[in-house]
Amino acid sequence: MVELVRAITESLVEHPEAVEISESQSNGTTVIQLKVAPEDMGKVIGKQGRIAKAIRTVVKAAATKANAKVVVEIVQ
Repeated sequence: MVELVRAITESLVEHPEAVEISESQSNGTTVIQLKVAPEDMGKVIGKQGRIAKAIRTVVKAAATKANAKVVVEIVQ
């Protein structure tokens, strides 16, 4: 799932080298924390959060197929 988030995010931002992704487990749920350069934050979130919601939807679909529960958090 981390590679999926990385591929989507790096294609959206102007500074793909600044993309940082960490993964942790919490109560059977995988939490993926996504961090990008401050000037790219708007591109990842999108107007009214549409891009962020789309990223979460794609990851959730892939996680469901893999029989897992994954949450994507965008942090600064």
